[in-house]
Amino acid sequence: MKVELNALEARVLGCLMEKEVTTPDQYPLSLNALCNACNQKSNRDPVLSLSETEVQGLLDDLMKKHLVTDKSGFGSRVSKYQHRFCNTEFGSLKLSAGEFGIIAVLMLRGPQTPGELRTRCERYHRFADSHEVEQALDALARRGDGALVEKLPRESGKRESRYMHLFCDEEHAAAMRSSIGTSASIESDVAVAPSGRIEALEARVEYLEQQLVALQEQLDQLLN
Repeated sequence: MKVELNALEARVLGCLMEKEVTTPDQYPLSLNALCNACNQKSNRDPVLSLSETEVQGLLDDLMKKHLVTDKSGFGSRVSKYQHRFCNTEFGSLKLSAGEFGIIAVLMLRGPQTPGELRTRCERYHRFADSHEVEQALDALARRGDGALVEKLPRESGKRESRYMHLFCDEEHAAAMRSSIGTSASIESDVAVAPSGRIEALEARVEYLEQQLVALQEQLDQLLN
């Protein structure tokens, strides 16, 4: 499957994939909710600050590529968007729950190790261990219709190699490959804190952000 996305298009698709699984009651997403999802401070790397105008432009481009559709009901004053990227009646790309989670996380966070993916995919699918993640990555890399992920060279001093998704244009791919060292240095800055505490804080922030999105959705409906 040949799909070329720039970094911002990948963020929009990744957000739609994430919210489809983690907040199904609020999916499809309004433009406002999707903008908030793109700009979340948790589960995103890098953190962005996109305007609704910019997100709308990205949606328009993705709709031209038949990767996103407007699912607004008849007479609705608020447009709602959902992806057509995979596991839909409109496309041929089918992924397991684990593979779906891996691709979504790679789109939202950039290159990741199997260990990082195991932790960060829990909201999509619970992998038994890192070996099971590696098996899923291997399946994605060896698909008959074309590889969907690529294993990057292992960094000096690191135990695991990182993987990147291949739904990207050459510029985006080059940027992801060159960002590995930067991402690793950022993660090392927070490694001094107990991992369990970090995960708990991330989960709390994610929950609060989801509640904020839900409240904003309710406000949009009242105003319209």
